Amino acid sequence: MAKELLMGNEAIGLGAIHAGVRLVSGYPGTPSTEILETVAQHNDGGRIHVEWSVNEKAALEVAAGGAYAGARTMVTMKQVGLNVASDPLMSLAYVGVKGGMVIVAADDPGPISSQTEQDTRCFAAFAKLPVFDPSSPEEAYEMVGEAFAYSEQYGTPVLLRPTTRVCHGCATVDLGEAAAEREPEGFVKDTGRWVIFPRLSYQNHIKIEERNVELSHLFSTCRYNTVEGKGDLKKGVAAGGISYAYVKESLPGEVKLLKIGTPHPFPETLAVEFMRGLEEVLVLEELDPVIEKELLRIAGKYHLPVTIRGKLTHDTKNAGENSVESVRGDLGRFLPEYEELAAGDADRTEEALPLPVRPPVLCAGCPHRASFYAVKQAAKGRKAVYSGDIGCYTLGNSKPLDMVDTCLCMGADVTIAQGLHIIEPDAVNFAFIGDSTFFASGMTGVVNAVYNQTDIILVVLDNSTTAMTGHQPHPGTGKTMMGDVVSKISIEKILEAVGVGRIVNADPLNLPEAVGAVKEVMDEKGVRAVIFKSPCIAVAKPAARYEVKEEACTLCRQCIRELGCPAIVRTDGNISIEPSLCTGCGLCAQVCKFQAIQEVE
Repeated sequence: MAKELLMGNEAIGLGAIHAGVRLVSGYPGTPSTEILETVAQHNDGGRIHVEWSVNEKAALEVAAGGAYAGARTMVTMKQVGLNVASDPLMSLAYVGVKGGMVIVAADDPGPISSQTEQDTRCFAAFAKLPVFDPSSPEEAYEMVGEAFAYSEQYGTPVLLRPTTRVCHGCATVDLGEAAAEREPEGFVKDTGRWVIFPRLSYQNHIKIEERNVELSHLFSTCRYNTVEGKGDLKKGVAAGGISYAYVKESLPGEVKLLKIGTPHPFPETLAVEFMRGLEEVLVLEELDPVIEKELLRIAGKYHLPVTIRGKLTHDTKNAGENSVESVRGDLGRFLPEYEELAAGDADRTEEALPLPVRPPVLCAGCPHRASFYAVKQAAKGRKAVYSGDIGCYTLGNSKPLDMVDTCLCMGADVTIAQGLHIIEPDAVNFAFIGDSTFFASGMTGVVNAVYNQTDIILVVLDNSTTAMTGHQPHPGTGKTMMGDVVSKISIEKILEAVGVGRIVNADPLNLPEAVGAVKEVMDEKGVRAVIFKSPCIAVAKPAARYEVKEEACTLCRQCIRELGCPAIVRTDGNISIEPSLCTGCGLCAQVCKFQAIQEVE
């Protein structure tokens, strides 16, 4: 048995490999991205099919097909991706699988890089699926193998719900031996099993409810659900996920502690055993009060005279992520008899130096800045609304650009713009979408706009990668996660095929050309598109470097006021360009009216 220092996502990926996974699909999204990448990096001989699918729905359906054929499959996504995959997921919960299928949906308490703080444990209960909630990278590695085993034993998909601190935390993991290779049986035709009809759904619903009762009993003896401590006090603590690890940092050993690693189906028998003899229980968990509500339900069902405290009673915060410090503070208030907890909490409340404000901004040289600026200049004086989308370009909302008026979810820029135009037809409605997002969820909206004859200007920001999540390939890049070079799918040809009447291509770093392209389509009717194509600075070599000629600079600060490029700084009253940040995009030189910004010779 080897030991390795692994990030949680690496541990999950290796756990899947060692469990004999044959197909891994997903869509990149923080904090889950590195799971699939780890599988790809360790895919010796290409035995495992690994793919970034166009979106989470496609990924889940691909994996379901593999599981229908008897292979072990895994799908990876972040928590909001589960919304996209929910249509096939809800039906798949009723149909079931043959090969083991694990769906990894990484939650993002905070949120740190997401639109919502939704809790996958609730989604598991909604879909009536088992879910594992690891408290550490080591446990995440072990849970993957067990999730596959449960999936095959019960013929159901199983969810794994790591949170950001588990995904991106590092720990030494004991790696087991890889499972012996086995050839999948293949797909066996059986319309009574694989073709979903109302009658089959009804019958399977009955089986699912019976199965979940059985799993509740089984999970009460599962090693991921435990009761620790002597229970001498009349108080106890319950925790799950990373919050359990935080509790262990501070909780005195004699206090009774319930650890929940499988929040659905909930280990009811173990919970009853834990609560007997207690008068109060404090629940520490991130996001929704899942454990808290289950303990309340069980206490009522078994008439246990115990008070359950947590989010619902406002004894713990009901939003954001927990930390060692916040959990210690919660424990100190719940257990005042332990002076060391209260003292420790007081120590941590001492005033600390304020951290500098560092808002997220587009990188220096990012072509999206040039695209936004070109549209802003072209639309100057016009009543315009700018609908944005999910990606690096969401940062276009920051001043001085201020070019993202709405942002809802992936692909919504196109359809939000349609709704805005219908109600306010005198405005020019722009819809900004990235190349990866276009393939993931933008095409449907474009078809809808063409079909319903809506006047919008689609602005495609094509930087030839999926930049925000770490430069993953997509259908427009001509590369796959299996290392194959394939034909690039053309966004322009797709737009032509669905009936977009006017399509103009432009280089956003050529400011006159970019502004002219936008003006060219501004006053036309129907759906028209501008495709700004320029590679992300992280995948392209710097072209040159620019500097400010002090003798020509008038200190008008137009370059700073209009672009907001982090490479342009004001130091000791002078404007300069930080050489280590400049990528040579040349946008600032084109904006400067005094030709004070020149390429370094």
